[in-house]
Amino acid sequence: QLRLVESGGGLVHPGGSLRLSCAASGSRLDSYAIGWFRRAPGKNLESVLCVGRSNDDNFHAESVEGRFTISRDSAKNVVYLQMNSLKPEDTAVYYCKASGSPVWGQGTQVTVSS
Repeated sequence: QLRLVESGGGLVHPGGSLRLSCAASGSRLDSYAIGWFRRAPGKNLESVLCVGRSNDDNFHAESVEGRFTISRDSAKNVVYLQMNSLKPEDTAVYYCKASGSPVWGQGTQVTVSS
């Protein structure tokens, strides 16, 4: 059964960068489209970026355009979310999810603050 573990979050100053990882076990991530989502305090879950099985960028939120990118490392069975030029409004718990699977990871906290 697919299991997802997010990592790489932390506290960063505005303008800084972080790379989040979504590591999978129990199944190959290559078999899925993968999405990154986030939930900011007091707000609904938001879709951030999705990558298709063929590594095409299916979707990205307007708020992260030009700043966030998604990539895969098939050898490691990991999907990354590279976040640059971070802003305080990017503060949230970030989750990854595989399409067609109900599985969610525990999330990783990203805090952007001076």
